[in-house]
Amino acid sequence: MENNYEAQIEAILFTMGESVEISKIAAALELKIGEVKKIVQGMQEKLKDSSRGIKIIELDGAYQMCTKPEMYETLIRVAKQPKRQVLTDVLMETLSIVAYKQPITKSEIERIRGVKSDFAINKLVEYMLVEEVGRMDTPGRPLLFGTTEEFLRRFGVESPDHLPMISPDMMEEFKQEAEEEITLKSND
Repeated sequence: MENNYEAQIEAILFTMGESVEISKIAAALELKIGEVKKIVQGMQEKLKDSSRGIKIIELDGAYQMCTKPEMYETLIRVAKQPKRQVLTDVLMETLSIVAYKQPITKSEIERIRGVKSDFAINKLVEYMLVEEVGRMDTPGRPLLFGTTEEFLRRFGVESPDHLPMISPDMMEEFKQEAEEEITLKSND
């Protein structure tokens, strides 16, 4: 590999995302600390150009790649844009269980799915599709979950009572798929 030290230092600082001690960079590149300082100073000079959005700063014997302050306004506009929410198969499965069985506890969801569901439930709460609707009146008082108005809006349903009914044929198909999955897992 050609000794393109600038590219290597840039890759290190970009990938690490935080300050990296000069000694660590020198060791990785098999250079002396003074050589690394000289290379970074050259990089800092090039990055001063107004066409660049980043800079390299020195922090107590370490270097860090940072955004130039004049770029903050642009970053804020990007950060304010709503994130696209992706409903994976796991999230859709969990959401379906909540929608059809609400109010339901996390342990009931996990019993139906056969796996831990913390992540899925937390994501659905974050996406405002599921919310805590109370507590069960049993020891430990587990939380009960149900769908939200946002869920109804997104899926075009007036109320949970208007969710589509699952036909007996579809139910039989689901049961067969579940049994096949169990058989496959037990054979592994």
